[in-house]
Amino acid sequence: MQPIPQLFDQNALQLHRVRASGDPSVLFVHDIAIAEVSERLKDVNRTFTDPVIVGWKAEYWAKKLGIAARCVADSDVLDLPEGQADLIIHAMGLHWANDPVGQLIQMRRGLRPDGLMIAVMFAGDTLTEMRDAFTLGESEVEGGISPRVAPMGEIRALGALLQRAGYGLPVADTLPVRTSYASPLHLMRELREMGETNILKERRKSVLRQDTLAAVLAHYQQNNAVEGGRVAATFELAFLTGWCPSETQQKPLRPGSAQVSLAKVLAPKKG
Repeated sequence: MQPIPQLFDQNALQLHRVRASGDPSVLFVHDIAIAEVSERLKDVNRTFTDPVIVGWKAEYWAKKLGIAARCVADSDVLDLPEGQADLIIHAMGLHWANDPVGQLIQMRRGLRPDGLMIAVMFAGDTLTEMRDAFTLGESEVEGGISPRVAPMGEIRALGALLQRAGYGLPVADTLPVRTSYASPLHLMRELREMGETNILKERRKSVLRQDTLAAVLAHYQQNNAVEGGRVAATFELAFLTGWCPSETQQKPLRPGSAQVSLAKVLAPKKG
């Protein structure tokens, strides 16, 4: 078996989370995700008796969702006894996993048959403005670029992860969250307080040069200015939903099992 590529520095992630602010106001993206998950659970219309929430803010999620859930850290090996949970929510940490498929498989094994898994993560266009500003500013001042913003999964690839992990009835969709900040520096400070700053293994370890930072801020302000002198920022939330396979679940029809051919349905009517 090939070793799992270590894209992210998990030690740095823990340090960033330790220094993150305890101010709940910086968790507004979590609040949006929680509200969306709450609505989806209402649509499921099922009472869950053994829920688990995975994530460094799991207790916060449990309180906001109003459920008595067991809270588990989003470490490489999840503390999930096999077949014990009927609902597992992975709360805003899967985008930092070196082995997201492994995390999804561990959660599937932790579910009972016909148990539900919902994972929420950053994806797609998250911080696309910052990525572009760093590319322009750093190349302008230093003649090259370094990894500054983590790559974000695209929805089609994320849906494929669910299938690889063996979930039934897999669904992947996204929710764009567009907001604004007083300045690019305010965004950077809030990302630090959220515990969402750069942990790429190949990141530059030296302090960012002042002239490079000035160029990055200038490009960000110039290209993303909005009304009131503020700057735009994009977050995109991906929601991955899947069920632990069960004999009671709906299954797609076998190819060739249709009773009426598509050609016959689409044929023009006579007369």
